[in-house]
Amino acid sequence: MNNKLFLIFVMTLFSLQKSNSQTMSNSVIPITTATGTITTCPFITSDANGKVVMSFGKEIKGETAILCYAFFDEKLKIFGQPIEIPSSKGVELHGENAPKMLFKPNGEIIAVWGIDNPTPKKKYGGLIQYSQSFDEGKSWTPATQLVKDTAGIDQRYFDIDLLPNGEAAIIWLDNRSKTDLQGSSLYYAETRGKNGFQNEKSIGETTCQCCRTDLYIGKNGVIYTAYRDIINDEIRDMVLSYSSDNGKTFSEPKRISPDDWKINGCPHTGPTMTQNKEGLHFAWFTMGGGAGVFYANSADNGNTFSKRNSVSDNPSAKHPQITVVNDKDVVIVWDETAEIEGNYFNRIGLQRRAKNGEIVTTSFVSEDNVMATFPIIKTLNDSEVLVAWSQGSKEEKVCYKIVRLEKEPKSNTTKL
Repeated sequence: MNNKLFLIFVMTLFSLQKSNSQTMSNSVIPITTATGTITTCPFITSDANGKVVMSFGKEIKGETAILCYAFFDEKLKIFGQPIEIPSSKGVELHGENAPKMLFKPNGEIIAVWGIDNPTPKKKYGGLIQYSQSFDEGKSWTPATQLVKDTAGIDQRYFDIDLLPNGEAAIIWLDNRSKTDLQGSSLYYAETRGKNGFQNEKSIGETTCQCCRTDLYIGKNGVIYTAYRDIINDEIRDMVLSYSSDNGKTFSEPKRISPDDWKINGCPHTGPTMTQNKEGLHFAWFTMGGGAGVFYANSADNGNTFSKRNSVSDNPSAKHPQITVVNDKDVVIVWDETAEIEGNYFNRIGLQRRAKNGEIVTTSFVSEDNVMATFPIIKTLNDSEVLVAWSQGSKEEKVCYKIVRLEKEPKSNTTKL
């Protein structure tokens, strides 16, 4: 083969490889294709070495639901074979109360999930359980109940994060309220070595009973908690509380936005937050002063907040999740209902914002005419994010997609 033909061959091969790579990155991939198997409730984290891990619930007809997890292959851009956590059998599969995993720097893995606990006092009550692995997932401890107090009959809507000292922190909604006002209590606990979660305490009252909470450990070591609060016994708006002394005390909650949403019920869609060098960023659903998903930020550690602006004014938009890319850009995902030629379906939206919150682009990453709900998002590198969600109605499957971001924001961005 002469040099000219060889050069053409190499260029053609490179072009095909590049095209295939783009096709792989832009395609929607199910976590498993096994028929008769339901997978749902995805959650994405990283192990102690920075490798991306997705956990999810799996249910086969006639069998008990179980929590699984899989590692992401950065070269192939796909997740590997799912691994089951035996002690999680009986896990409740609920998108707003999704199971979660955390990898401590010392190699310990912690899996946390909810189970049903209906009682005469709490018909739809639940409990939180967890299991630990000290040998890289080869074996797991028996399921341990988070709350030992027999008065605790309902614990749900939890979140976990890694503390600067390498321990794990958890917050959750609890029935053990210290007030006669309606709502649940927000509780907090931390792990202590191999002894699991210890020293639980109440850090907030009058929380909306069925919206997920958000726990975020800031770059400065501040422990941030966001949740839907019941204000003056009738308004259900998002608030922020934080601890600057390693969880010893928490600030009084402040409203992220004065939406003044008056509703005697729970919308089952909680807040999300992240942080970049500009400050804290938030997204949430409300029907106060307009319905949809909204965004705000705070440049002073949550003392004041920017005026909210719309992420999606579709009144069905809900379940937002947020992340930061390269300590700059903010990326938000959510689900909403759409219609094409009389066919209604749920789609996953994705919005990229500049570091100060200016809107850059808005798009939809799921396929049309499918039911896609409860998205989550994880930054892979400076130009890619991983988005996963639950898809389907008859046989739900966890699906994921790698979304490539533009290197520079477009000039015609929509400002706050």
